[in-house]
Amino acid sequence: MKKKIFYAISYLLLTSCAFLFIQEQIYAKDRFDFEKDGDIFWDAKTEEKVIALTFDDGPHSKYTPAILNILAEYEAAATFFVLGAHAEKFPDIIHRQVMEGHELGNHTYDHTMKLSRLSQEMKETSDILYAITGNRPKLFRPVGGSYNDAIVKKARENQLHVALWSWDQDTKDWDGVDYKTIADNVISNISPGDVVLFHDAGGKREQTVKALPLILDYLAENQYKTITVSEMMEMDEKLKEN
Repeated sequence: MKKKIFYAISYLLLTSCAFLFIQEQIYAKDRFDFEKDGDIFWDAKTEEKVIALTFDDGPHSKYTPAILNILAEYEAAATFFVLGAHAEKFPDIIHRQVMEGHELGNHTYDHTMKLSRLSQEMKETSDILYAITGNRPKLFRPVGGSYNDAIVKKARENQLHVALWSWDQDTKDWDGVDYKTIADNVISNISPGDVVLFHDAGGKREQTVKALPLILDYLAENQYKTITVSEMMEMDEKLKEN
């Protein structure tokens, strides 16, 4: 009887492990396919010391200007994935971001990822940014980093390219961590070609603001250059061609 129980438990453990392994393989294959086809960009495969700093959910009346002040002090570039609803409220901040050499990306209108509304969300935000800046964004970052064929297709229909972030460069600033942890999350994992995820709105972002100088000091000390996501993508394409 004990043997039968042992075999039954062993069988369940083995099948569970096999299921988890298959699921992981499927996820990895999905990402590999999207990356291989160039449908989604995560980071660049380069040895050049470049990094892309990205900020989601803004602009915010308090935190975004504070971040822009720090970036200006360090002569650093960033890509801001903005919400259309926030861009409507703070067009002056949007204008400043562009004037100071930063890139704007589309992050939906109001942080909604309902597939039935997604195309309209993309269009509204792109139209708002065009009205403010005279240019349409080239990049789309889905809420929560979600991705599948339908999202990629809707982005392509709206002349947008899906751009996410390096798997080990989520600063977790959305999770209430302190500024030292945010800085350590970036610095301890940094490598050339990384795309880093921050937030400049969507909650209290004082810790993000405080972490930024620590990160930029480290980047300067280690000869890293900050570039936009589009610049990173162009670099990656050239590397693939060679």
